[in-house]
Amino acid sequence: MELIIRNTTNQPIYDQISSQIKAQIIAGKLAPGDTLPSIRALAKDLKISVITTKRAYDELEAEGFLYTVAGKGCFVAEKNLDLVREQRLKDLEAHLAAAAELAKSCNVSQEELHEMLRILSEEESK
Repeated sequence: MELIIRNTTNQPIYDQISSQIKAQIIAGKLAPGDTLPSIRALAKDLKISVITTKRAYDELEAEGFLYTVAGKGCFVAEKNLDLVREQRLKDLEAHLAAAAELAKSCNVSQEELHEMLRILSEEESK
């Protein structure tokens, strides 16, 4: 499992870890039942605090992406497709809100913005 921690971003380290693990699970790079590195091992590999890695794992478990077996470790949970879709929709809404805000600051009308989205969607489907 490859994780990249960036100190140049305002995103907290625990959030960077959980986001990257979540993305790998959604993409299928981590399969249900796969064992994740122990909290201590991951902290050592990334040269960060055990508390930080624990918080990342705790968040992933709370969101249903991981489960813990006492004495055995953390494992990738079965994909809940509704949960994954809901998360992706939340991400999409955030991107669309940012696009709408940028369009407003550039005096782009709703019609122009809709047309841009339609064109981009058509290009993606080719």
